[in-house]
Amino acid sequence: MASPSPSRAAGHRVVFFPFPYQGHFNPVLRLAGALHARGVAVTVFHTDLRAPDPADYPSDYRFVSVPVHVPPELVASEDIARLVMELNASCAEPFKEHLTALLAEEGEEAGGVRCVITDVIWYSAQAAARELGVPALGFMTSSAASFRSFMVYPALIEKGYLPVQEENKDDPVEVLPPFRVKDLQRIETSSLADFATLLGHTVDGARKSSGLIINTVEAIEAVDLDMIRVDMSIPVFAVGPLNKLAPPVKSSLYELQQDRRCLDWLGKQAPGSVVYVSFGSLAAMDPHDFVELAWGLAGSKRPFIWVVRPSLIRGFESGGDLPRGFWDEVGDRGRIVDWAPQDEVLAHPAVGAFLTHNGWNSTMEAVSEGVPMISRPFLGDQYGNAMFVCHVWKVGVEVQVDNQLERGKIQDAIAELMENKEGREIRERITKLKETAEKSIEESGLSHTAFLNLAGLIFSL
Repeated sequence: MASPSPSRAAGHRVVFFPFPYQGHFNPVLRLAGALHARGVAVTVFHTDLRAPDPADYPSDYRFVSVPVHVPPELVASEDIARLVMELNASCAEPFKEHLTALLAEEGEEAGGVRCVITDVIWYSAQAAARELGVPALGFMTSSAASFRSFMVYPALIEKGYLPVQEENKDDPVEVLPPFRVKDLQRIETSSLADFATLLGHTVDGARKSSGLIINTVEAIEAVDLDMIRVDMSIPVFAVGPLNKLAPPVKSSLYELQQDRRCLDWLGKQAPGSVVYVSFGSLAAMDPHDFVELAWGLAGSKRPFIWVVRPSLIRGFESGGDLPRGFWDEVGDRGRIVDWAPQDEVLAHPAVGAFLTHNGWNSTMEAVSEGVPMISRPFLGDQYGNAMFVCHVWKVGVEVQVDNQLERGKIQDAIAELMENKEGREIRERITKLKETAEKSIEESGLSHTAFLNLAGLIFSL
């Protein structure tokens, strides 16, 4: 990458507004870090619902808290679509007021706001910025294929693909290849009407934006990116994998501390032997599935690191109780942590597989480190991401789940990936995919070029 500008130039301030979920927050702040290195002055607007720690960032970052008023019971619920829409409604005026105040400030260090970059689902903030005459760019923190599914969501409902019916779950989706019905984006804990409304607002907002930024690799998602560009008629910048473009984000919005002791334990394990298990910051599982997963890991006879964060198990504020006799079976072969430094874990040579929910950040991080995946999606875009991982790119295997998770299915998936011929072929394919991702951020790579073009657009606004 070209050398960074030595100072923050006057008039080169960008306001970033990440959504207050860790998987949305991290890529936006990574992008902020990459642009900061190019000379952009960074102001981060954030909700008072979950606030980052400014001490984790460069001293010249500015942080502005935007108050939101959403019922606590909705925040604690799994009705994600309703919560996102309520947050948009609540933050519209406070965001506008704080941006107005920032624009009115005197002094070159504070003024000269070039644009606002928000998570694409902050459609109300984008509208507020445009009302004030400030260009707004949307940031899609998931894949290009996921955004394309946003665009055709009304057709998916109209043609009867949604809601998903058991009898047609394996049927191809003609308006959204290569998806099958069961791969379609949905949130079972929200109403389909609410989710469709949310996606409609999101796409409408993106169409009015000055550009769309996506954390993806052009060579991996070229078809979907081309379709978005044709339909949207706005600049689209594929700048991923951002985990290789900028340093890790240290802050956790959930008051979780990374347990770095697991890295010392990894250093004592054989190369390629460890299963890393993490379902991100949002997914929740039933107690039965938690117990089955525990015994599946124990029965695999493989060393593992398992992230068991608070609220992972429905009905438990803490991580929940492990089944009796679990540690007698596992001994020193397993490590359980509240939170892990995932970038470093996936980059460690001891890690041979990633049992994942296939959130997009986790998927991109696994691809960029060449770690094959065992897919167990829970909600939203994770179904489609898992489909690409296992059936299009063929760099992972699925955990076969009917109504409930079964320990034997966990063991089968681990064995398939780490012991069988198919597993060797998967490792070869993901090594090639890693090389593709690495080339994208080289000096002449497409992601590097897209990032420079994005920076050029910001400085020209």
